Amino acid sequence: MTTKIGYARASTEDQDCTIQEAALMAAGCTIIRSEKRSGTSTVGRDQLHTILEFLHAGDTLVVTRIDRLARSVRDLEAIVATIKDRGAHLQATEQPIDTNTAAGKAFLDMLAVFAE
Repeated sequence: MTTKIGYARASTEDQDCTIQEAALMAAGCTIIRSEKRSGTSTVGRDQLHTILEFLHAGDTLVVTRIDRLARSVRDLEAIVATIKDRGAHLQATEQPIDTNTAAGKAFLDMLAVFAE
């Protein structure tokens, strides 16, 4: 059985993940993890690490935008490699990113530069 797992992130405590969480639910995510941490590093992002450990082959990690996942190309590449190694995929609700498709992979690479 495959699962859509959502990840929402806000950078500071005074920001809210409610809009992201609603978009992830609308996208069919049955599990959603949220946290309030800076995206400039993966250090201390416990919810992200939990998701990456939990992913199974065929699962999809869904974010609203890739800048919610990572703010550096290096971190994004490492996260995407982990997702791929687990046999899972990445999708974004607000961007045409789907690592299940060649076009989605190409668009991800282009947006990674802008996210940084």
